[in-house]
Amino acid sequence: MTTWLTDASVLLAWEDRADDHHEDAKRLLEGDAQLVTLDLAWYEVTNVAITAWCDDDAARRVQRVVSALDDAGGLVRCDRSLIADAGELAAVHRMSAYDAAYAATAHRLGAHLVSCDLRDLVRRGFGVSPSQALEMGAA
Repeated sequence: MTTWLTDASVLLAWEDRADDHHEDAKRLLEGDAQLVTLDLAWYEVTNVAITAWCDDDAARRVQRVVSALDDAGGLVRCDRSLIADAGELAAVHRMSAYDAAYAATAHRLGAHLVSCDLRDLVRRGFGVSPSQALEMGAA
C-alpha cells in the first residue's frame, strides 16, 4: 500500500474553502489512503489559523485532523537524524527547513509527499499536488 505524506498546506486547504486545492484535499484526507504527516504540522497549521486567519475555531478543527492522523499512527516525529537530513536538503536545494523536513521524511519513508506548495515542492519534483495524488490512486 502506498503511503502519502501530507504537509501542512494540504491540512490547511482541507479547512479553507477558498483554497484552490480545498476539494481535492478534502477528498484525500477523508478517503481511505494511508496518510501520515510530520509533527511539525501541529505548529504550522496552528500558526496559520491563529496568525493569518485569526480563527481559533479553525485552528481547533485543523488540529483535530492532525490528532486523527496521530491516533491512527500517522504522525512522524522529528529526530536528530531527520533534522540533519532536512538541513542538508535545505542547504543543497535552497529551500526552507520546513519544506525540506517534509521532503526528507517522504524520502525516508518511501512515501509520496502531497503538498499545495506548487512553487517550492511540487514543481521542483519533491511532491505532488492533492489532485495529482488522487489521479495516482490516493483516496
